Amino acid sequence: MFIPFFLELKAAKVPVTLREFLTLMEGMDQHIASYDVEAFYFLARAALVKDERFIDRFDQVFAHYFKGLDALSGATSIDVRDLPEEWLRRLADRHLSEEEKRLVESLGGFDKLMETLKQRLDEQKGRHQGGNKWIGTGGTSPFGAGGYNPEGVRIGQEASRHRRAVKVWDERAFRNLDDSVELGTRNIKVALKRLRKWVRDGADEELDLDDTIRSTAEHGWLDVKTRPERKNRVKLLMFFDIGGSMDDHLKVAEELFSAAKSEFRQLEYFYFHNCLYEGVWKDNHRRRTSMVDTLDVIRTYGPDYKVIFAGDAAMSPYEITMAGGSVEHWNKEPGMVWLERMTSHFRKSVWLNPVPEGHWNYTQSIGLIRQLLGGRMYPLTLGGLEAAAKELSR
Repeated sequence: MFIPFFLELKAAKVPVTLREFLTLMEGMDQHIASYDVEAFYFLARAALVKDERFIDRFDQVFAHYFKGLDALSGATSIDVRDLPEEWLRRLADRHLSEEEKRLVESLGGFDKLMETLKQRLDEQKGRHQGGNKWIGTGGTSPFGAGGYNPEGVRIGQEASRHRRAVKVWDERAFRNLDDSVELGTRNIKVALKRLRKWVRDGADEELDLDDTIRSTAEHGWLDVKTRPERKNRVKLLMFFDIGGSMDDHLKVAEELFSAAKSEFRQLEYFYFHNCLYEGVWKDNHRRRTSMVDTLDVIRTYGPDYKVIFAGDAAMSPYEITMAGGSVEHWNKEPGMVWLERMTSHFRKSVWLNPVPEGHWNYTQSIGLIRQLLGGRMYPLTLGGLEAAAKELSR
């Protein structure tokens, strides 16, 4: 039964060899892990995985082969009576065909859109549904919720269905990233190690084993030697996009956050939404009352801080290029102005994007952000992290 497991590991590009497989078999012959799945897991991992970068891949193959996780994927029938009530309520939503969507015309730009919205607010007297003009639900009007318009203002809708709105008029509630997340952070830690620069700090001491052995042999008694402890001198400043489309990437963002906090003592972090503007925050639950001026961040942290932006860069281009383009407030200056201030002050900065690199060309805002960062946008993958760390270490 172990040979197919070995072959699955090789198929998953885990670099296992026949010698390592025989080592595992020797361990089984010695009854190191008899009738204990957990003990066998650790034995197999110790014998077969020689590079910690492949531990997560090993875990996936192990879970698939021995725990039968994909057995749950078998098709089962669903009784329509078991559908949640909320699903049934959304039957009123308009699901247009591609041909119908092409017939919905844009109003002609951001300024015209906001001017028309103001007129609608002044004129409208009641609730509307399914229309193409008034603020309502389930229609093709540029204003409202539950319908479709390629260039509109989403108002009062719990979640995006098309992610095509120019502006969103809603109160958002975000939660903080969990810095205690451990699952899946090993590979990120390995990649981030490229950023570390060690220096000896005389404030703390650590055992110098080689010098202790040498001195003890020379004198004939235990002669303990110490040396200044090594400390990572890299100073890191991170900005995390939170909420909206980033909800799809919450897990990998938390893994990045957790790994960075464990690897860097001199780490400062802030949150933003979609694009950087005049304010950032450290606590999503108090972001309305505890906003930090972005200019204060620039004044507080020196140019030697290395800066990492983490976000999918998916938004309306207006949010980057125009005053008032933010989805949550009226920003007096375009987002691009604040990004340019950041990149001008800090000598080293990169953008990590959890969206697969092959999809970047389909989103205009990603191209704009990438251009503002001088092309220094990298996918949030192991290879992308290593490339980003190499860029920051130059």
